[in-house]
Amino acid sequence: MRRARRHRRLALPLALGLAALCSAASLAAARPGQTEVEPNTLVPKGVIRYAPGVFPDRIVATPAQDAATGFGVSWRTALPAQPSPVIDAPVVEIVVAGDSPDMGPRRRVAARSSTLAGENGAAEFHHAHVDGLQPDTLYAWRVQGVGTWSPWMHTRTAAAADAPLTLLYFGDTQNKNASLSTRVLREAHRQAPDAKLALFAGDLVSGGDGEDDNEWGEWFDAVGPLATMVVNAPAPGNHEYREEFEDTPQERRVLGGHWSHAFALPANGAPGAEATSYWFDYQNVRVVVLDGTSALDLGTAEAQAVWLDRTLAANPHPWSIALIHQPMYSPRQDRDNVALRERVLPVLERRRVDLVLQGHDHVYGRRAGEDPTRATPQYLVSVVGAKQYRLSDDARRDMAPTAEDTQLFQVIRLDGDTLHYESRTATGRLYDAFELRGATPQTRTLHEITEGRIAPRDCARDETLKGRADRCWG
Repeated sequence: MRRARRHRRLALPLALGLAALCSAASLAAARPGQTEVEPNTLVPKGVIRYAPGVFPDRIVATPAQDAATGFGVSWRTALPAQPSPVIDAPVVEIVVAGDSPDMGPRRRVAARSSTLAGENGAAEFHHAHVDGLQPDTLYAWRVQGVGTWSPWMHTRTAAAADAPLTLLYFGDTQNKNASLSTRVLREAHRQAPDAKLALFAGDLVSGGDGEDDNEWGEWFDAVGPLATMVVNAPAPGNHEYREEFEDTPQERRVLGGHWSHAFALPANGAPGAEATSYWFDYQNVRVVVLDGTSALDLGTAEAQAVWLDRTLAANPHPWSIALIHQPMYSPRQDRDNVALRERVLPVLERRRVDLVLQGHDHVYGRRAGEDPTRATPQYLVSVVGAKQYRLSDDARRDMAPTAEDTQLFQVIRLDGDTLHYESRTATGRLYDAFELRGATPQTRTLHEITEGRIAPRDCARDETLKGRADRCWG
């Protein structure tokens, strides 16, 4: 009996060793260039991973027009089995955060609810706009489910206009969000734990492949704690839209159902793009979010330009940022967003917007505007996700720095008359950095920061795993 037990004890480490060798061999076979094509989501076919339930999920904080006195909250639950006054009017409970579990009387804010059906079943989405808050105050809040509650979250309101501010800027997440965007978003939070605001430049998901709800579920998983620890401001991308009457004379873009349900955003957008454009003030910066897809495909470029001009003209703050999905100057070959350059770009130039943050082209690039001797605007294109394109020859000539085959995030710090910008890779390495200095848009100067930057990155592959030569990865 003892001999048999001894043999079993010897067999276990041998089996573990063989398993480790097999695993190592598998990993070696899966190293760059020779791996399998990864699916767009981690959800196996036929598996229900993101069905709505009685517990609230997809909880996210979004900006109010005045971020010092409020913020938006949205979340999702299953449809209630039976109508109930409590369930029909779900609420946010909010209180000034305290050190004791007993934080005192809670204020209740009623939500507005709507239903959306997806491949994971019908769900109710809830929006609440919390106002009347105190500036620079940490609030604890939770949302109501179907006979349940979420955990308590912490979100801090914006401080005084002259207080320092750290914010994050992300290009497209879009593909393989859970698998490959997660690490970038978490590294961004590790590099900038003081961030209070996150800007997403559109194409949060890919959509249109029958896995739309799974992709949104994975986007929220990838964002993780950032969804409530900071205020999140997304711009819509072309993949937030879908094609209706495709390949017919009636073909047109239609906004996907998830966009309006997933986020509680300020209702101050441009005519014709009310659900997808908005602006808000956060401390010493006005942020204006545009809808490039609506401008290019639905004819709202002129209306958005007029609205943008009016919104920037009324800006009481020294800094301004524009967030839009499609670039004014496209760094990818064979893309040219003419309507944006003809209608929107002149406003950005005339109003001397400091940063124009963009996505869409799945590379990195930075350039000045129409007058290269002026410090502003600075036009940026970046990408978080796994889909990686190739740079055009024009981008290599007109932009610096540029990058291919690189997942990135950006940290922006505003302090008085200085804006400090950094672009970092998925592993936290510095790729690009500069400062804008000056008390007014007319006096801004650009100061390049080259110390600590890694070497430029280009795609070393001839084609993707799927055999596409026009892309580097994905």
